[in-house]
Amino acid sequence: MAKVLIVDDDDALRRALGDRLRFWNHAVDEAPDAATGVRLGTVGAYELVLLDLSLPDGSGLDVLAALRESGSTADVLVLTAHGSLENAVEAMRAGATDFLPKPADFELLRLRLERLLEARRLAAVHRARSHRDAEGDDAFVGDAPAMRPLLETAAQAARSRATILLTGESGTGKQKLAESIHRWSDRATGPFVYVNCVAISDDLVESTLFGHEKGAFTGAVATREGLLEDAEGGTAFLDEIGDVTPRLQAKLLHFLESGDFQRVGGRRTLHVDCRVIAATSRDLASAMREGRYREDLYYRLNVIQLRLPPLRERPEDIPVLAERFVERFARELKRPRPVLAPETLERLVAYGWPGNVRDLKNAIERMLVLAPGDTLTPDLLPAEVLVEAEPVPVRGPAPADAPPGLDLATASEAFRREHIARVLALAGGNRTRAAELLGVSRTHLSLLLRRHDLGAPPANGEPEPD
Repeated sequence: MAKVLIVDDDDALRRALGDRLRFWNHAVDEAPDAATGVRLGTVGAYELVLLDLSLPDGSGLDVLAALRESGSTADVLVLTAHGSLENAVEAMRAGATDFLPKPADFELLRLRLERLLEARRLAAVHRARSHRDAEGDDAFVGDAPAMRPLLETAAQAARSRATILLTGESGTGKQKLAESIHRWSDRATGPFVYVNCVAISDDLVESTLFGHEKGAFTGAVATREGLLEDAEGGTAFLDEIGDVTPRLQAKLLHFLESGDFQRVGGRRTLHVDCRVIAATSRDLASAMREGRYREDLYYRLNVIQLRLPPLRERPEDIPVLAERFVERFARELKRPRPVLAPETLERLVAYGWPGNVRDLKNAIERMLVLAPGDTLTPDLLPAEVLVEAEPVPVRGPAPADAPPGLDLATASEAFRREHIARVLALAGGNRTRAAELLGVSRTHLSLLLRRHDLGAPPANGEPEPD
C-alpha cells in the first residue's frame, strides 16, 4: 500500500483516480488547487504525487518546487494534457519522476505505480543494508522476515520530515531503531536527544522538555533551556509518549504543528527546528477512544507508525543478537570471546523472551559474568529460560511402584510430540505450513522436531514436500 496525493482541479478526474487507487488498496488524499497541494504535500509522507501542471491558483511546477524544498521524497507523476509534452519535460527537469498523459489510462497508471513502488522498495533495502554495514555494533538488528518491511519503511521515512511513532512491547528496541533513523536522515550531523517521559515526574516533565525562566517556580534559580532546544537541527526522541499528562499533550500538539513554544514561566515564543520520533508501549488508539489521550495529538504523532514485533515473533534474529551481545560484553569485561554452545543457542531461540531484546541482553551478560571457561553452556542461563526452554522437562524421581509414563512431565511431552506429528502430517510434511498451523516460526518448529526426534530438516537444496 502506498500513500498517494492527487493534485488536480478537474473534480471528475480527481475522483476517478482516487477511487481507482483506493480500489487498489492505496491511501489517497486529494487537493483541488496548488495551495492545498503544497499544504498537504509538504507535511505528509507520500510515496507518490499525481500532479496537474495547470491549476487555478498557480502552476504545478510551483507545487513541485515546494515539495522538493520541504524535503519530500515522493515520486511525482505529472498529469499532462494532449499537446503539453514540453511542460512535462520541464517538470521532469525540475524533479518530477515521470509523466502520465490525459485522459488517464488506469492500466498504464497501475504499471507505472508498481514500477515506482518496487524501485522505492529496492532502494530502501539497499540503504538499510548500507547503513547497517556502516553502523557496525550500533546497527539495529532486523533480518527476520517480520522485520524486513519495517526496516524498509523506516529507511524511506528517515529521508522525510514526517513525525514517526514507534510502537511495540517494552524492550523491543524502539530507542535503537530511533537512533538508526536519525543516522539515516539528513539530520545525522545534528544532536539526538533522548527524553524518557515516564521517568520524569509530572511536575518537572514540562520544564524538562520546554525549559523554564528564572523564578518560574520554587527552585528555578536560573533560566534553563529544555531538551527540545538541545535537539535543534537534529532529532528529539520522546520515549513513552503515552504517559504524558493531558496538559502537556496540548502543549506538545502545538509544538509538533508549528515548532513554537514558550518556556515555563516565559512569555517569549521560541522556535525549534527538530525532527520528532515518539515511542510508546501502550495502546494509544484505545486510550484515544476511551478519552484518555487527545485525538488530535494521536493523529499528529501517527503520521508514520512502525510496530516493532516482539522477539518471539522474530526468532531468526536471536542468534545474531546473541552473538553481538557476546562480543560486546566480552570486550567490556576484557576477556577472550567465549563460544555459544549449540544447545545453549537452541534454548535461547526456544524461549519466549517476555522482556524482548533487553531481556536477552541481560541473560547474555549474566552468562559471560558467570562463565568459568570459554564456552557458554546451558547451565549458565537464567532459571526461567532453563525451565521454559528445557528440551526434556526436569522432574523428580517417580515412586518405585508407579507405572511408567504417569507423571505430568512425561505425559505433557508425549502429547506435544503427538500433536506436532499430527499437524505435520496434516500439512503434508510441509514445515512452513505446519509452523503456521502451530503458530510458531519455522526456526522454532525445526528445534521442536529435533527435540522430539521427529526428523531432521531437509538438507540444503532439498525441496520440502508441498
